[in-house]
Amino acid sequence: MVALHAFLALAAGFVTMAALVAAMTALLARLTPGWVSEESKPGAGAVFVNLGASILAAAAGGCVTAWVAVDHPLQHVLVLAIIVLAMSALSALQTRGKQPVWAMLLLVALTPFGVLAGGLLRLKMMGLL
Repeated sequence: MVALHAFLALAAGFVTMAALVAAMTALLARLTPGWVSEESKPGAGAVFVNLGASILAAAAGGCVTAWVAVDHPLQHVLVLAIIVLAMSALSALQTRGKQPVWAMLLLVALTPFGVLAGGLLRLKMMGLL
C-alpha cells in the first residue's frame, strides 16, 4: 500500500505539471498565434513565457507531490525532480532544432529546481521545515 501511495503522489505531481503546461501552451497559442509558428523557431518572448510557465508548472507539481505524499514527502519531491530532469532532457533531444539550444538547456536545468522549490514551499506551509 505504501508503494501505491508513493506512485500516486508522483503521478499526481506529474499530471499537475503536464496539465498546466498543456493549458499554458494552448493559451499562448490562442492569445499570441504569431509566437507559435511551425515554420520557424519561436521568438525570445515565446521562449521566456514558455520557460516561466514550465517552471511554475513544475513548482505546482512539486507542491502537489509533497501534499499527497504521506511518508517522506521530500524524498517524493526529489524523485519527481529526477523524473522531470530525465523527461525534459529527452524532450530537448526530441525537439532538437525546433527551439534555441539555450532555451532547451535552461528548461532542462531549471524545471527540476522548480519541482524542488514547490515541494519545499509545501513542506514549509505544512510546518515540516
